[in-house]
Amino acid sequence: MTDHVRETAIIPDHAIGLRFDQALAELFPQFSRSRMKGWIQNGNVTLDGKPVTKPREKVLPGMQVVIDVVLEPEVEYRPEAIALNIQYEDDDILVIEKPAGLVVHPGAGNPEGTLLNALLHHCRQVEQLPRAGIVHRLDKETSGLMVVAKTLPAYTALVAALQSRNITREYEAVVTGVLTAGGTIDAPMGRHPTKRTLMAVVTHGGKSAVTHYRVIDRFRAHSHVRLRLESGRTHQIRVHMAHLKYPLIGDPQYGGRPRPPAQASDTLLNALRGFPRQALHAVHLALIHPVSGEPMAWNSPLPLDMQALLKELKSDRETFGS
Repeated sequence: MTDHVRETAIIPDHAIGLRFDQALAELFPQFSRSRMKGWIQNGNVTLDGKPVTKPREKVLPGMQVVIDVVLEPEVEYRPEAIALNIQYEDDDILVIEKPAGLVVHPGAGNPEGTLLNALLHHCRQVEQLPRAGIVHRLDKETSGLMVVAKTLPAYTALVAALQSRNITREYEAVVTGVLTAGGTIDAPMGRHPTKRTLMAVVTHGGKSAVTHYRVIDRFRAHSHVRLRLESGRTHQIRVHMAHLKYPLIGDPQYGGRPRPPAQASDTLLNALRGFPRQALHAVHLALIHPVSGEPMAWNSPLPLDMQALLKELKSDRETFGS
């Protein structure tokens, strides 16, 4: 259960020279310091109408403070010895390759066994950061590359880079339907009007969402595509491709029924009908290191399940022609 919280206060005279987080702790004792620190860093608290993301910012009497946030239950998560596939690590960041089936953050139905629990075990210092340093998410059944911050300066810089679209995230997917060419989907997204756990392309009140795509290969009734995100909305690639009428194979929410080509072999039918997840993998991640300023990039090969699916689609094409 979540609640929307909006609190307003004026910095009192005696708080002159206090840090922002210290003043908030005095003004709003009903919230824990760690929770308010996270709100500050996420831009949910304003001073005189402007977001302040540094807890150490000094305040002056008469300034107006506004907290505007969706309040989630505060839970203390415990470290768990879950193996991580680490592609890169230094003192500031961690780049991991998430397998399909691993939930990123604990939530309803997934209180433990998540990437966050694994991060707390691997690097206990991240418990001091919002979301344990997790800057962006992948859906449970999406595999591939993610960057995690290990320090507050790195977290703040990466969040800013993500918001300004200076982190490159590219994916590969296998979709139903034969795309003739690449293109761009610029369609705002919001909650589905009737299915509140799903997202949808909406005409009113949605957030900007832009996905670029190009064709890697075509088969008789499917396509292998490369996609690049400008924005990072929940389920963005899955919703955008379904909106385009080329849904991802194996997507239980947005994909619909498998649509195999005519006279498909039993092997291909089984591969399509039995694919256990959305066929989506984060293959490329590029960013400017938040501390050193060095350009960095990582690539991840397609996992075995997607490789096997593509092998069957290619075999079908060789049998029947394109």
